[in-house]
Amino acid sequence: MKQLTLKDSFEVTGKGLHTGIEIKATFLPAPDNHGYKFKRIDLDDAPVIDAVAENVIATNRGTVIGNGPVTISTIEHAMAALYAAGIDNVLIEVNAPEMPILEGSAMVYAQEIERVGLQEQSAEKEYFVVRHKIEVKDEETGAHIVVLPDDEFTLDVKINYDSPILANQYATLDHIADFKDEIASSRTFVFVREIEQLLKANLIKGGDLNNAVVIYDSPLSQEQLDHIADLMGVPHKHVSEYGFINETPLVHDNEPARHKLLDIIGDIALIGRPLKGRILATRPGHSINSKLTKLLRRDVKRMDVIAPVYNPNIAPIWDNNDIRRMLPHRYPFLLIDKIIDKSENYIVGVKNVTANEPFFQGHFPQEPVMPGVLQVEAMAQTGGLLVLSTVDDPERYSTYFMKIDNVKFRQKVVPGDTILFHVSFMTELRRGCAVMKGRAFVGEKLVTECEFMAQIVKNK
Repeated sequence: MKQLTLKDSFEVTGKGLHTGIEIKATFLPAPDNHGYKFKRIDLDDAPVIDAVAENVIATNRGTVIGNGPVTISTIEHAMAALYAAGIDNVLIEVNAPEMPILEGSAMVYAQEIERVGLQEQSAEKEYFVVRHKIEVKDEETGAHIVVLPDDEFTLDVKINYDSPILANQYATLDHIADFKDEIASSRTFVFVREIEQLLKANLIKGGDLNNAVVIYDSPLSQEQLDHIADLMGVPHKHVSEYGFINETPLVHDNEPARHKLLDIIGDIALIGRPLKGRILATRPGHSINSKLTKLLRRDVKRMDVIAPVYNPNIAPIWDNNDIRRMLPHRYPFLLIDKIIDKSENYIVGVKNVTANEPFFQGHFPQEPVMPGVLQVEAMAQTGGLLVLSTVDDPERYSTYFMKIDNVKFRQKVVPGDTILFHVSFMTELRRGCAVMKGRAFVGEKLVTECEFMAQIVKNK
């Protein structure tokens, strides 16, 4: 899949939850591989902050990112809407140190994204594919998140509070495409018993009953309730029993749990790539969400390209007979068994290394190791298939090495290994020449990498 950005710009206005001031945020299309960035246009030089996990500096009542003294808070709702829409690149210009709270949900953002539409870009979308169980815990709060392998991005969230009103709830999202209908409208929530403390800490100057679900679950005197109403600038209410004191009804019976799920999506967006995996979260919050995203982000930064996914039960795009029709190589020098994935810019080939390979007779009889030069040759054959796929009648053409650079051998390849070759264009195909980057993986481990130039020539 290709990367996506906005087809057009849009802006939203509203007060800030923490500051209470009127804020304008403008969402702008951005180029390939730009990612999510926030630009503080209210400050000199309009500094830009990358919305990535390592820039998270606080998680109290929202996610705050910063670059030195420059910060932007309450970004999670906008990030959730962008991530759920599949957007990879966007620049957000904002004239305040926080995003507007709007309705306390992501619905306005989701509606605006849907209104302006999406624009497909040239670069390939790169995923973070979960291959094994990942787990983070917070012993103090009991928060616990597990990430498991899955073909899609899915979530299960359970929340539990010491409250007769909000004891246990759960929410599930099986398809990210359902975000706007099932999750986006879920508002943030707060307990009446927390409000005065939050107001004293200057954390909810812009909070009111229109942008948060307010829960009354512990006894307060009418005088205390009136005082809190005055602090919030809302009419006095008589609360004779526990419950939700908003005049507007809950959007969903489990709206608090759905909002926690929304927050996780907004925080997961900070890993910098769409994730393929299932998240199981118990008592999540921005603090443990940030702990998870920083862990995942380290893996993303460490791996330039994640090893391709190989499922032998899925039929290949090209089998050995197809490859033989396109390449002139034959035994013992045809080193690619099948092609399992391909786009305009990359290709993935498979080589099953057996003990019967002819080169093991001399390399080495007592310690069989696949020669590195043959791994590079197999990579080149894979790249040749990528180049040949750009022309009609590929059997009438051949590809030839012109240059090899930056070759690195990181681990031995031995009988029984299955090598996955990921080869991608580094430049456009010009005058029959292509510069490509090749990587070879065994399992999740990178074993060989190189850069090479190849030329496509029509056979006489």
